[in-house]
Amino acid sequence: MFTGIVQGQATLINKTGGQNLSTLTFRFPPASLTNIQEGASIAINGTCLTVTGFDQKQQTDKFDAIAETLKLTNLGSLTEGDSVNFERAAKIGDEIGGHLMSGHIHSSLPILNIESTDKNCTLFIKLNDEIKPYLLNKGFVGLNGCSLTIGEVTEEYFTVYLIPETLKITTFGKLSAGDNVNLELDSQTQAIVQTVERVLALKSRLNDD
Repeated sequence: MFTGIVQGQATLINKTGGQNLSTLTFRFPPASLTNIQEGASIAINGTCLTVTGFDQKQQTDKFDAIAETLKLTNLGSLTEGDSVNFERAAKIGDEIGGHLMSGHIHSSLPILNIESTDKNCTLFIKLNDEIKPYLLNKGFVGLNGCSLTIGEVTEEYFTVYLIPETLKITTFGKLSAGDNVNLELDSQTQAIVQTVERVLALKSRLNDD
């Protein structure tokens, strides 16, 4: 599990393989990989990946990404030199400063527009029909691994607001309109909406009978 509090940025230094399987090697900031082990989980742009190799001296970790991961997330479009957000798996007793996240991405959506001022930044993210029912005003969403509060939700897009600290720590300050962001829905919201939909569907069938 993860908390949605991004711990920093890592850089893709090597990418091998193809559409069915890619091996991604990232360089992390100093001390970010303390006590890392093969088999450990790290969220890369919000995507839970398993460490398959590491080099403590070089501060690098290696991950394998299968076809479904490459297709569903923005990891497949990364090129060497690109930066990503990362968060190591939460430990029991850690403070949950964001909201609990699994690292299972539901969709990768394009940024329609970015409005920036000297104090904050607003992202306009395109909606699709699959996730639209689960995005609510002032609800939670995970974007590229960052726990964020949803602002406005319309038929075409939703917004999130980024403070300077978020822009400094994460890769959001480097993104442009047209870039895709990985989205993870809040699991509690998803469960509630799906439960209500099932109850209403059952009630409708009973009324028809």
